[in-house]
Amino acid sequence: MSDALTYRAAGVDIDAGNALVERIKPLVKRTSRPEVMGGLGGFGGLFNLGGKYKEPVLVSGTDGVGTKLKLAQQLNRHDTIGIDLVGMCVNDVLVQGAEPLFFLDYFATGKLDVDTAAAVVGGIARGCELAGCALIGGETAEMPDMYPPGEYDLAGFTVGAVEKSQLLSGDGIVAGDVVLGVASSGPHSNGYSLVRKILERAGSPLDLDLGGTKLVDALMAPTTIYVKPMLELLAAGSPRIPNPESRIPVHGMAHVTGGGLKENIIRVVPDGLGLALDASSIELPPVFDWLQREGKVAREEMWRTFNCGVGFTVILPRDAVAAAAALLAKHGLATRVIGEVVKAAGDERVHIG
Repeated sequence: MSDALTYRAAGVDIDAGNALVERIKPLVKRTSRPEVMGGLGGFGGLFNLGGKYKEPVLVSGTDGVGTKLKLAQQLNRHDTIGIDLVGMCVNDVLVQGAEPLFFLDYFATGKLDVDTAAAVVGGIARGCELAGCALIGGETAEMPDMYPPGEYDLAGFTVGAVEKSQLLSGDGIVAGDVVLGVASSGPHSNGYSLVRKILERAGSPLDLDLGGTKLVDALMAPTTIYVKPMLELLAAGSPRIPNPESRIPVHGMAHVTGGGLKENIIRVVPDGLGLALDASSIELPPVFDWLQREGKVAREEMWRTFNCGVGFTVILPRDAVAAAAALLAKHGLATRVIGEVVKAAGDERVHIG
Protein backbone atom coordinates (compact mmCIF):
# COMPACT_ATOMS: atom_id res chain seq x y z
CA MET A 1 0.00 0.00 0.00
CA SER A 2 1.38 3.41 -1.02
CA ASP A 3 0.23 5.10 2.18
CA ALA A 4 1.86 2.50 4.48
CA LEU A 5 4.01 4.07 7.17
CA THR A 6 7.43 2.90 8.35
CA TYR A 7 9.67 3.83 11.25
CA ARG A 8 12.05 5.44 8.72
CA ALA A 9 9.20 7.54 7.34
CA ALA A 10 8.44 8.66 10.88
CA GLY A 11 12.01 9.91 11.18
CA VAL A 12 13.93 7.06 12.81
CA ASP A 13 16.56 5.27 10.75
CA ILE A 14 17.40 1.92 12.36
CA ASP A 15 20.00 1.19 9.69
CA ALA A 16 21.88 4.39 10.56
CA GLY A 17 21.91 3.32 14.21
CA ASN A 18 23.32 -0.06 13.28
CA ALA A 19 25.96 1.61 11.09
CA LEU A 20 27.00 3.77 14.04
CA VAL A 21 27.43 0.73 16.28
CA GLU A 22 29.69 -0.90 13.71
CA ARG A 23 31.68 2.33 13.31
CA ILE A 24 32.36 2.73 17.02
CA LYS A 25 33.14 -0.90 17.89
CA PRO A 26 36.91 -0.52 17.34
CA LEU A 27 36.91 2.71 19.37
CA VAL A 28 35.15 0.99 22.25
CA LYS A 29 37.50 -2.00 22.06
CA ARG A 30 40.49 0.26 22.81
CA THR A 31 38.97 1.15 26.18
CA SER A 32 38.48 -2.44 27.33
CA ARG A 33 39.78 -3.76 30.64
CA PRO A 34 40.26 -7.41 31.70
CA GLU A 35 37.19 -7.16 33.94
CA VAL A 36 34.83 -6.40 31.05
CA MET A 37 32.58 -9.31 30.12
CA GLY A 38 30.82 -9.55 26.77
CA GLY A 39 30.83 -7.00 23.99
CA LEU A 40 28.91 -4.02 22.72
CA GLY A 41 25.27 -4.56 21.84
CA GLY A 42 23.87 -6.41 24.84
CA PHE A 43 21.02 -5.19 27.00
CA GLY A 44 23.45 -4.39 29.79
CA GLY A 45 27.17 -3.88 30.22
CA LEU A 46 28.93 -6.54 32.28
CA PHE A 47 31.90 -5.89 34.57
CA ASN A 48 33.42 -8.46 36.90
CA LEU A 49 34.87 -7.04 40.13
CA GLY A 50 36.29 -10.48 40.90
CA GLY A 51 38.94 -10.50 43.62
CA LYS A 52 40.23 -7.01 42.87
CA TYR A 53 38.84 -5.55 46.11
CA LYS A 54 38.42 -6.91 49.63
CA GLU A 55 35.73 -4.46 50.75
CA PRO A 56 34.74 -2.52 47.62
CA VAL A 57 32.73 0.66 47.87
CA LEU A 58 31.14 1.64 44.56
CA VAL A 59 31.12 5.35 43.74
CA SER A 60 28.88 6.54 40.91
CA GLY A 61 28.64 9.80 39.03
CA THR A 62 26.66 11.35 36.19
CA ASP A 63 26.98 14.64 34.35
CA GLY A 64 26.77 16.44 31.04
CA VAL A 65 28.83 19.21 29.48
CA GLY A 66 26.43 22.11 29.89
CA THR A 67 26.08 24.67 27.13
CA LYS A 68 29.64 24.06 25.95
CA LEU A 69 27.74 21.55 23.84
CA LYS A 70 25.93 24.43 22.13
CA LEU A 71 29.25 26.04 21.25
CA ALA A 72 30.64 22.73 19.94
CA GLN A 73 27.66 22.36 17.63
CA GLN A 74 27.87 25.95 16.39
CA LEU A 75 31.57 25.48 15.60
CA ASN A 76 31.07 21.98 14.15
CA ARG A 77 33.68 20.66 16.60
CA HIS A 78 32.48 17.26 17.74
CA ASP A 79 35.68 15.29 18.32
CA THR A 80 36.65 16.48 21.82
CA ILE A 81 33.32 17.19 23.52
CA GLY A 82 33.22 13.50 24.51
CA ILE A 83 36.47 13.97 26.46
CA ASP A 84 34.69 16.72 28.38
CA LEU A 85 31.81 14.36 29.10
CA VAL A 86 34.07 11.68 30.53
CA GLY A 87 36.15 14.18 32.47
CA MET A 88 33.18 15.75 34.23
CA CYS A 89 32.11 12.32 35.50
CA VAL A 90 35.36 10.54 36.32
CA ASN A 91 36.95 13.54 38.04
CA ASP A 92 33.97 13.62 40.40
CA VAL A 93 34.22 10.01 41.57
CA LEU A 94 37.99 10.43 41.84
CA VAL A 95 37.44 12.95 44.65
CA GLN A 96 36.47 10.10 46.98
CA GLY A 97 39.52 8.07 46.04
CA ALA A 98 37.67 5.85 43.57
CA GLU A 99 39.18 4.40 40.42
CA PRO A 100 36.68 4.81 37.55
CA LEU A 101 35.91 1.31 36.27
CA PHE A 102 33.45 1.81 33.46
CA PHE A 103 31.49 4.45 31.61
CA LEU A 104 28.22 4.66 29.69
CA ASP A 105 26.96 7.47 27.48
CA TYR A 106 23.60 8.77 26.28
CA PHE A 107 23.44 10.51 22.89
CA ALA A 108 20.10 11.94 21.77
CA THR A 109 19.31 13.74 18.53
CA GLY A 110 16.44 14.53 16.21
CA LYS A 111 18.00 12.91 13.16
CA LEU A 112 21.07 10.71 13.48
CA ASP A 113 24.14 11.83 11.55
CA VAL A 114 26.50 8.87 11.71
CA ASP A 115 29.67 10.93 11.12
CA THR A 116 28.83 13.41 13.88
CA ALA A 117 27.82 10.70 16.34
CA ALA A 118 30.96 8.70 15.58
CA ALA A 119 33.12 11.79 16.21
CA VAL A 120 31.41 12.37 19.55
CA VAL A 121 31.76 8.74 20.64
CA GLY A 122 35.36 8.81 19.47
CA GLY A 123 35.97 11.60 21.97
CA ILE A 124 34.20 9.62 24.67
CA ALA A 125 36.40 6.61 23.93
CA ARG A 126 39.52 8.79 24.07
CA GLY A 127 38.38 10.19 27.42
CA CYS A 128 37.89 6.67 28.74
CA GLU A 129 41.41 5.75 27.62
CA LEU A 130 42.80 8.77 29.47
CA ALA A 131 40.86 7.77 32.58
CA GLY A 132 41.67 4.07 32.32
CA CYS A 133 37.99 3.09 32.42
CA ALA A 134 36.06 0.90 30.00
CA LEU A 135 33.31 2.19 27.73
CA ILE A 136 30.93 -0.73 28.17
CA GLY A 137 27.69 0.60 26.76
CA GLY A 138 25.44 3.51 25.98
CA GLU A 139 22.31 4.63 24.23
CA THR A 140 21.81 6.42 20.93
CA ALA A 141 18.32 7.87 20.75
CA GLU A 142 16.91 9.26 17.50
CA MET A 143 13.86 11.35 18.41
CA PRO A 144 12.30 13.30 15.54
CA ASP A 145 10.90 16.74 16.42
CA MET A 146 12.62 16.76 19.84
CA TYR A 147 15.78 18.57 18.67
CA PRO A 148 16.40 21.14 15.91
CA PRO A 149 18.41 19.90 12.89
CA GLY A 150 22.08 19.42 13.68
CA GLU A 151 21.62 19.47 17.45
CA TYR A 152 22.16 16.66 19.94
CA ASP A 153 22.36 16.19 23.69
CA LEU A 154 24.84 14.23 25.78
CA ALA A 155 24.95 12.67 29.23
CA GLY A 156 27.48 10.37 30.84
CA PHE A 157 27.51 7.89 33.68
CA THR A 158 30.45 6.28 35.47
CA VAL A 159 30.98 3.79 38.27
CA GLY A 160 34.20 3.61 40.24
CA ALA A 161 35.40 1.57 43.19
CA VAL A 162 37.61 2.09 46.20
CA GLU A 163 38.57 -0.05 49.18
CA LYS A 164 36.40 0.92 52.14
CA SER A 165 39.51 1.52 54.24
CA GLN A 166 40.86 3.95 51.61
CA LEU A 167 37.68 5.93 50.99
CA LEU A 168 38.54 9.63 50.92
CA SER A 169 35.80 11.35 52.89
CA GLY A 170 37.57 14.52 54.00
CA ASP A 171 37.35 13.51 57.67
CA GLY A 172 41.13 13.66 57.91
CA ILE A 173 41.28 17.34 57.00
CA VAL A 174 42.57 19.53 59.83
CA ALA A 175 43.29 23.22 60.34
CA GLY A 176 46.71 24.04 58.93
CA ASP A 177 46.38 21.72 55.92
CA VAL A 178 47.33 23.29 52.62
CA VAL A 179 45.16 23.58 49.50
CA LEU A 180 47.25 22.65 46.46
CA GLY A 181 45.69 23.86 43.23
CA VAL A 182 46.19 21.78 40.09
CA ALA A 183 46.03 23.54 36.73
CA SER A 184 43.04 23.27 34.42
CA SER A 185 43.16 23.29 30.63
CA GLY A 186 40.68 26.19 30.52
CA PRO A 187 37.04 26.64 31.58
CA HIS A 188 36.59 22.84 31.23
CA SER A 189 32.79 22.44 30.96
CA ASN A 190 31.47 25.11 33.31
CA GLY A 191 30.20 28.65 32.95
CA TYR A 192 29.51 28.42 29.23
CA SER A 193 26.16 30.18 29.40
CA LEU A 194 28.13 33.21 30.60
CA VAL A 195 30.95 32.50 28.12
CA ARG A 196 28.52 32.55 25.20
CA LYS A 197 26.99 35.84 26.40
CA ILE A 198 30.46 37.39 26.58
CA LEU A 199 31.31 36.07 23.12
CA GLU A 200 28.10 37.56 21.73
CA ARG A 201 28.84 40.93 23.32
CA ALA A 202 32.41 40.92 21.99
CA GLY A 203 31.35 40.04 18.45
CA SER A 204 32.66 36.45 18.63
CA PRO A 205 36.35 37.18 17.88
CA LEU A 206 37.15 33.45 17.83
CA ASP A 207 40.45 33.88 15.99
CA LEU A 208 41.76 36.36 18.57
CA ASP A 209 45.30 35.46 19.64
CA LEU A 210 45.72 34.81 23.36
CA GLY A 211 49.46 34.44 23.75
CA GLY A 212 49.85 31.93 20.93
CA THR A 213 46.48 30.21 21.30
CA LYS A 214 43.33 31.21 19.45
CA LEU A 215 40.39 32.12 21.63
CA VAL A 216 38.28 29.39 20.04
CA ASP A 217 40.88 26.75 20.89
CA ALA A 218 41.21 28.01 24.46
CA LEU A 219 37.45 27.84 24.95
CA MET A 220 37.11 24.39 23.37
CA ALA A 221 40.13 22.80 25.10
CA PRO A 222 38.82 19.53 26.57
CA THR A 223 38.50 19.04 30.30
CA THR A 224 41.65 17.75 31.95
CA ILE A 225 41.22 14.18 33.18
CA TYR A 226 43.11 13.91 36.47
CA VAL A 227 42.48 10.24 37.19
CA LYS A 228 45.82 8.52 36.57
CA PRO A 229 48.05 11.15 38.25
CA MET A 230 45.74 11.41 41.27
CA LEU A 231 45.47 7.64 41.72
CA GLU A 232 49.26 7.52 41.72
CA LEU A 233 49.32 10.31 44.30
CA LEU A 234 46.83 8.43 46.49
CA ALA A 235 48.93 5.26 46.18
CA ALA A 236 51.92 7.27 47.42
CA GLY A 237 50.05 7.80 50.68
CA SER A 238 49.25 4.13 51.22
CA PRO A 239 50.20 2.58 54.59
CA ARG A 240 51.68 -0.29 52.57
CA ILE A 241 54.62 1.90 51.53
CA PRO A 242 57.56 0.56 53.58
CA ASN A 243 59.16 3.91 54.40
CA PRO A 244 56.69 6.19 56.24
CA GLU A 245 58.86 9.23 55.50
CA SER A 246 58.26 8.81 51.77
CA ARG A 247 54.48 8.74 52.05
CA ILE A 248 52.37 11.60 50.74
CA PRO A 249 49.25 11.75 52.91
CA VAL A 250 46.23 13.14 51.06
CA HIS A 251 43.45 14.36 53.35
CA GLY A 252 40.97 15.53 50.72
CA MET A 253 40.39 16.33 47.05
CA ALA A 254 37.94 18.53 45.17
CA HIS A 255 36.97 18.81 41.52
CA VAL A 256 36.37 22.48 40.66
CA THR A 257 33.22 22.59 38.53
CA GLY A 258 30.00 24.64 38.61
CA GLY A 259 30.25 26.99 41.58
CA GLY A 260 33.91 27.63 40.92
CA LEU A 261 36.59 28.02 43.55
CA LYS A 262 34.17 29.57 46.01
CA GLU A 263 31.74 26.67 46.30
CA ASN A 264 33.52 23.42 45.37
CA ILE A 265 36.54 22.98 47.64
CA ILE A 266 34.51 23.62 50.79
CA ARG A 267 32.23 20.66 49.93
CA VAL A 268 34.89 18.23 51.19
CA VAL A 269 35.89 20.23 54.29
CA PRO A 270 34.32 19.09 57.60
CA ASP A 271 31.99 21.36 59.58
CA GLY A 272 33.82 23.69 61.92
CA LEU A 273 36.58 24.30 59.41
CA GLY A 274 36.87 26.82 56.61
CA LEU A 275 39.17 27.89 53.81
CA ALA A 276 41.42 30.91 53.53
CA LEU A 277 42.31 31.19 49.85
CA ASP A 278 44.99 33.61 48.67
CA ALA A 279 43.65 35.81 45.87
CA SER A 280 47.17 36.69 44.74
CA SER A 281 47.87 33.01 44.04
CA ILE A 282 44.90 32.75 41.67
CA GLU A 283 46.54 34.06 38.52
CA LEU A 284 44.01 34.07 35.70
CA PRO A 285 45.23 32.32 32.53
CA PRO A 286 44.70 34.40 29.34
CA VAL A 287 41.30 32.94 28.45
CA PHE A 288 39.87 33.79 31.89
CA ASP A 289 41.49 37.23 31.82
CA TRP A 290 39.81 37.88 28.48
CA LEU A 291 36.43 36.68 29.75
CA GLN A 292 36.67 38.91 32.81
CA ARG A 293 37.67 42.00 30.82
CA GLU A 294 35.23 41.59 27.93
CA GLY A 295 32.33 40.64 30.16
CA LYS A 296 33.22 43.17 32.87
CA VAL A 297 32.75 40.26 35.25
CA ALA A 298 33.38 41.06 38.90
CA ARG A 299 36.25 39.20 40.55
CA GLU A 300 33.91 37.50 43.02
CA GLU A 301 31.64 36.37 40.17
CA MET A 302 34.65 34.83 38.41
CA TRP A 303 35.52 32.87 41.55
CA ARG A 304 32.02 31.40 41.91
CA THR A 305 31.48 30.67 38.20
CA PHE A 306 34.79 29.44 36.76
CA ASN A 307 37.72 27.32 37.90
CA CYS A 308 39.97 30.32 37.10
CA GLY A 309 42.82 28.03 36.06
CA VAL A 310 42.49 25.59 38.98
CA GLY A 311 40.60 22.50 37.86
CA PHE A 312 41.31 20.23 40.81
CA THR A 313 42.61 20.64 44.35
CA VAL A 314 44.41 18.42 46.82
CA ILE A 315 44.29 19.08 50.56
CA LEU A 316 47.28 17.75 52.47
CA PRO A 317 49.81 18.62 55.21
CA ARG A 318 52.19 21.45 54.39
CA ASP A 319 55.26 19.22 54.64
CA ALA A 320 53.85 16.95 51.90
CA VAL A 321 53.28 19.70 49.33
CA ALA A 322 56.71 19.56 47.66
CA ALA A 323 56.57 15.79 47.13
CA ALA A 324 53.00 15.96 45.81
CA ALA A 325 53.84 18.79 43.42
CA ALA A 326 56.87 16.88 42.13
CA LEU A 327 54.82 13.73 41.50
CA LEU A 328 52.12 15.65 39.62
CA ALA A 329 54.73 17.56 37.62
CA LYS A 330 55.94 14.23 36.21
CA HIS A 331 52.47 13.93 34.65
CA GLY A 332 52.68 17.44 33.20
CA LEU A 333 50.37 18.97 35.80
CA ALA A 334 51.34 22.41 37.10
CA THR A 335 50.46 23.12 40.73
CA ARG A 336 50.56 25.98 43.20
CA VAL A 337 49.47 26.49 46.81
CA ILE A 338 46.29 28.59 46.78
CA GLY A 339 45.36 28.61 50.46
CA GLU A 340 44.95 26.68 53.67
CA VAL A 341 42.36 25.14 55.95
CA VAL A 342 41.44 27.27 58.97
CA LYS A 343 38.95 27.16 61.80
CA ALA A 344 35.62 28.47 60.61
CA ALA A 345 34.75 31.98 61.70
CA GLY A 346 31.03 32.75 61.58
CA ASP A 347 28.92 31.86 58.57
CA GLU A 348 31.54 32.62 55.93
CA ARG A 349 33.49 29.38 55.54
CA VAL A 350 35.38 30.46 52.42
CA HIS A 351 37.38 33.66 52.38
CA ILE A 352 39.34 34.71 49.31
CA GLY A 353 41.55 37.67 50.05
